[in-house]
Amino acid sequence: MSDQDHEERQDGEATSQGRRNFMKGTVAVGAGVVAAGALGVREGGFGNPFAASAAHAASKQGGLDPHVPPGKLDPYYGFWSGGQSGEIRILGVPSMRELMRIPVVNRDSATGWGRDDWSKQLLGGRDSGDTHHVHLSYTDGTYDGRYVYVNDKSNARLARVRCDIMEVDAITDIPNSQGTHGIFPQRHKTGLVLCNAEFRTPLPNDGRDLDDPKKYGAMHTAIDGETMEVKWQVLIEGNLDLCATDYEGKYSFACCYNSEEAVTLEGMMAADRDWLYVFNIPAIEKAVKAGKTIKVGKSDVPVVDARGANGPYVQRVPVPKSPHGVNIDPTGKYAVCSGKLSPTVTVVDIGKLADVFAGKIKPRDAVVAEPEVGLGPLHTAFDGRGNAYTSIFIDSVVTKWNIAKAIEAFNDESVDPILQKLDVNYQIGHINGSMSETKDADGNWLIALCKFSKDRFLPVGPLHPENDQLIDMSGDKMKLVHDGPAYPEPHDCVVLNRDLLHPSKVNPRTGSRYEYYEKLAKEDGINLMAGSQVIQKGKGKVRVYMVSVAPAYSLTEFRVKSGDEVQVIQTNLDGVEDLSHGFCMSNHDVNMVVNPRATNSVTFTAGDPGVYWYYCPWFCHALHLEMRGRMIVEA
Repeated sequence: MSDQDHEERQDGEATSQGRRNFMKGTVAVGAGVVAAGALGVREGGFGNPFAASAAHAASKQGGLDPHVPPGKLDPYYGFWSGGQSGEIRILGVPSMRELMRIPVVNRDSATGWGRDDWSKQLLGGRDSGDTHHVHLSYTDGTYDGRYVYVNDKSNARLARVRCDIMEVDAITDIPNSQGTHGIFPQRHKTGLVLCNAEFRTPLPNDGRDLDDPKKYGAMHTAIDGETMEVKWQVLIEGNLDLCATDYEGKYSFACCYNSEEAVTLEGMMAADRDWLYVFNIPAIEKAVKAGKTIKVGKSDVPVVDARGANGPYVQRVPVPKSPHGVNIDPTGKYAVCSGKLSPTVTVVDIGKLADVFAGKIKPRDAVVAEPEVGLGPLHTAFDGRGNAYTSIFIDSVVTKWNIAKAIEAFNDESVDPILQKLDVNYQIGHINGSMSETKDADGNWLIALCKFSKDRFLPVGPLHPENDQLIDMSGDKMKLVHDGPAYPEPHDCVVLNRDLLHPSKVNPRTGSRYEYYEKLAKEDGINLMAGSQVIQKGKGKVRVYMVSVAPAYSLTEFRVKSGDEVQVIQTNLDGVEDLSHGFCMSNHDVNMVVNPRATNSVTFTAGDPGVYWYYCPWFCHALHLEMRGRMIVEA
């Protein structure tokens, strides 16, 4: 069956065809050359684990209704990474309404994140970042509603958000790493979060080996998801891209491109294949415990050196050129790896990996399928019915294919595993489905995160929005039901059932933030829930405590000297949901939010002598404009 037979074209596609043809033309030569060596091996016979569910028994003729009426709640939460904005966004699905933006590694004027004392301490003086991949914590193969983890690619950091208050509570710097890209938590429990360093560097990166790329390396790092401490690292030779974990805590996976260990595009394209790294976590932890590690640079984190050859810690499964995404199906049986310069995806039987590590079979023998899905496959989502959905960048389509039929087709070329190709607009990157990353994938909604929108929306200047598209995948055929402009580059998303999250409506006053403030209050003999006092902390330092209840501050005036370092600590005593307060000091670059029952603080230098009004920037009462006070600055 040809691609044209599979494709369901939509009306008014003149622009999209031009876009597709342009993109295909720019990569045709490279993709064609690589595809010719795309490992079309057909060996061995394998069973059909999806025989009972390969066909969706009850086809839904009408599809799902994406409309969520006013006053009604979405059945799903969606967490989107914010790319260069450095944030996480929460959307309702299927309405695609943006509900919240969580500042992570960025400065946010609305809330004061990156400017208030607590967040400045977490950020360590850096208030910009690049949040690429967002994943939730797991228990027993499904989301447990506790944490959201997200990487900062630009600064080699991992951040964690508490789901009860939707606020970052920890940020960990990852040593010996640059370009921390793919991350993934373990799925059997809230255990390790595995993080890939994409960029190869000299290790230690202290000025030696600058011009000898063969001595460069990259790290696969394990961080404790509870303590956020770096536990160990594995040193590997190739660039590490996306990451995944199995459902049992045995393995983690990393796509490796640039197995050539080059530093230029030409060098990175020399070979006709790369690898899927498989990391044996129990063996690595045993080596760490036994001290079979090295020390790299100034870091005390134990490093297992696994460069060069397959062994007990790492196995390299050969896959087509430049693999980008690796995803685990809901049964936990298969890892699906996409080589973006091959038209195929590679299906690895995870159950065969024990024999690979034992030396009984070769790494390539774990490959059980390699269906041809289109030009530029990147990522794969699942519906829980045995079907996979792969994003195809160059073709600008989503390809739906059946895993069981792909395994069958590996030994019988007459079998066609491709079920449908649906146009998306344009150049899709990541893809994810409702509960797709869990054992409870429900096959309802699919999100296509497209890199270009072109003329799908009103023009807004040279910087175009991207296009997040909502697809109904509940029936036998996918249906595109919604376009949503997005800024700037929401790289990835996860979608989970709303019943799995239980956010607090007022602040529970627990965790490291409150340990920080209680320590200050104890030092000054202040009750944060009642205190209202100005304390001299030494020459040129003043600490101001106040509480707020709509529509008033407990302290409507305080005096300081010009040049004083002033720390304002405010507690919001209102316990009503939605009743946030804040503190904004005129002409001092100071603005922060203080949510119900929360405490926050900000430190600044008092300006020239004069009167400066502070006020509540969050609407809280009919007399909101009257909620203010004076800072009187004396010479």
